Amino acid sequence: MIILPAIDICGGQCVRLLRGDFGTAEKVAEDPLETALSFRAAGADWLHMVDLDGAKAGRPVNTAIFTQAAEKSGLKVEVGGGIRSMETVEAYLAAGVSRVILGSAALSNPALVAEAAGRYGDRIAVGIDAKNRMVSADGWLNDSQVDFIELAKRVEQMGVGCIIFTDISKDGTLTGPNLEQLEELCRAVGCRVIASGGISDIRDIRALRQLDVYGAICGKSLYSGRLDLAEAIKEAE
Repeated sequence: MIILPAIDICGGQCVRLLRGDFGTAEKVAEDPLETALSFRAAGADWLHMVDLDGAKAGRPVNTAIFTQAAEKSGLKVEVGGGIRSMETVEAYLAAGVSRVILGSAALSNPALVAEAAGRYGDRIAVGIDAKNRMVSADGWLNDSQVDFIELAKRVEQMGVGCIIFTDISKDGTLTGPNLEQLEELCRAVGCRVIASGGISDIRDIRALRQLDVYGAICGKSLYSGRLDLAEAIKEAE
C-alpha cells in the first residue's frame, strides 16, 4: 500500500478543510514546495495535490504550484480539482504530473473520462466523493442522486484503473476512514482503490492495509502530528 501525503491549495496557500466546507479552511503549512520536500525526506514516493479553487471554479487556478512540485520535489505527483477538458489533462501530464484525477467530469462528461483513460491508462484516476453514499461534485458544492458504487462501476467500464474514494462526512475529522464503504467498493470493482478522508493515526493505516487498498491519502493527520509519515510508510509496506 502506498501512502500519499496531501497538499490542498486554496488561495495559493496550503490548507485543510473540514468535510469539504470552504469556510473551515485552515492554513497548515507555509510553502507548498518546502512541504513536498519534507514529505520526500520522510520517505514518500507520491504526493496528492488538490486545486480547491479549481474545483470550485471548474477550471485550473493554481497550476504553477502543482507543476513546480512535479518538477522539483522528486515525488510522483497526482493532481485533481477543476480538470474538465482533455487540454487540461494533457497540459498537466506534459508538465510532469504523474497522474491526473478527474472528479466532477465523471458525472458531467463521461466521454472525457473514457477518452482520457483510453489515451493515458494508469495516468488517469477518478475521484469519487460521496455524502450519505451519493456522489458530490464541483468542489463538493453540488450533490447528485448517483450512488458511489454505481459511479465506480461506470468508470471501471470506461477503462479507469484507479479510483480515489472519499466519504465527505469523514474528511478532515480525524475519526477514521469509512472502512465499510471502502470494503464494499473493493468488492464491487476491480480498480485499484485509494482511500481518502478521516485517517487519524497508525491504527487506521493498519486497518486500511488489511483491506488491501492500493493507497491511503493522509492530510490533517500529518499536519496535526497525530500520524508520523515515516512510520506510516513503513507500516504500509
